[in-house]
Amino acid sequence: MMNRNTDSLLTLPTPCYVIDQQALTDNLTLLHSIEQQTGCHILLAQKAFSAYHVYPLIARYLSGTTASGLYEARLAHEEMPGKQVHVFSPAYRDEEFDELLNFCDHIVLNSLSQWRHFQEKAQRHPEVSFGLRINPEYSEIETDLYNPCFANSRLGITPENFDEAALEGISGLHFHTMCEQGADTLERTLAVVEKKFGRFFDRIRWINFGGGHHITRPGYDVETLLRCIERIRQRYGLEVYLEPGEAVALNAGYLVTSVLDLTKNGMDLAIVDTSAACHMPDVLEMPYRPMIIGSGEPGVLSRTYRLGGPTCLAGDIIGDYSFEKPLSIGDKLIFTDMAIYSMVKNNTFNGMPLPSIYLLKPDSSTELLKEFGYADFKSRL
Repeated sequence: MMNRNTDSLLTLPTPCYVIDQQALTDNLTLLHSIEQQTGCHILLAQKAFSAYHVYPLIARYLSGTTASGLYEARLAHEEMPGKQVHVFSPAYRDEEFDELLNFCDHIVLNSLSQWRHFQEKAQRHPEVSFGLRINPEYSEIETDLYNPCFANSRLGITPENFDEAALEGISGLHFHTMCEQGADTLERTLAVVEKKFGRFFDRIRWINFGGGHHITRPGYDVETLLRCIERIRQRYGLEVYLEPGEAVALNAGYLVTSVLDLTKNGMDLAIVDTSAACHMPDVLEMPYRPMIIGSGEPGVLSRTYRLGGPTCLAGDIIGDYSFEKPLSIGDKLIFTDMAIYSMVKNNTFNGMPLPSIYLLKPDSSTELLKEFGYADFKSRL
């Protein structure tokens, strides 16, 4: 967890996101060291973090980006020039595929029917590498919402439906079966992938381990990850790609909010100017309870409050927190680990303003990167 001096954040107008440049650099340094030690390629999964103001920093350390569609691919092409751009989508529209051919180094298709549909176009672009997403029917994710391998999943080709003849023109295989998991999970997953698809490895040049690798989490077993990568490279001679999203910006961001009102209804309630539904939707979708600097679990410190947002949604509840001192209207609270899956998923439900985005520099000074207003709300409708 971040332990840098965050006093300067208390002077910022709220609500606002803050990207911690030093924490981001620390994550990138670790990821780059893995590239150097193994020869693998690590890509930023933009679905988790696409704050392109810091793409020049990320480009110093990583091999490139991966996208979930045309807009992310175009963003990476424009804002991280000279770096690899990969894309995967469950299905591509014809006109989007034509554009992607101009932006992408790797295009991964989700089904054999999609590959057959686009194969003729693909053959006219030898500069682009094409891959297929496979579904090994093995995952240790317990929540189906995030499990690409749950029963009847639409994601990836199962062994039963895989046709070796379709590998004509295909350069690689891609699997993504993890979510916030360690290298031990990857090791077990690789054994299944090899058992079910290993016989095709002599027909391809690369394999993509997908995302969900919590590489920069404290306690992550980096040595096991290195061993997994090196074994695949040495045994099969394949290039290895990983595309973490969270690991790039894990614990590298904050969301600063102000207390707007204090009320009671069986317990102390605090209304803040940050909405779980609008500004940190994963709080409701996962669900999970984000940490606030200086707070404790309910009942641990002297005063417990339920924090809620300013929207009309009854369930716009961030969580219950205890504090050493009673809260006052105007107090500022700092949520941690708010770089990932926050800015990329926020919305303007109820006409909520979008939080500004700041950069926290290593010297603890801050720089405004982006602010939003009424025009941003209106233009989305």
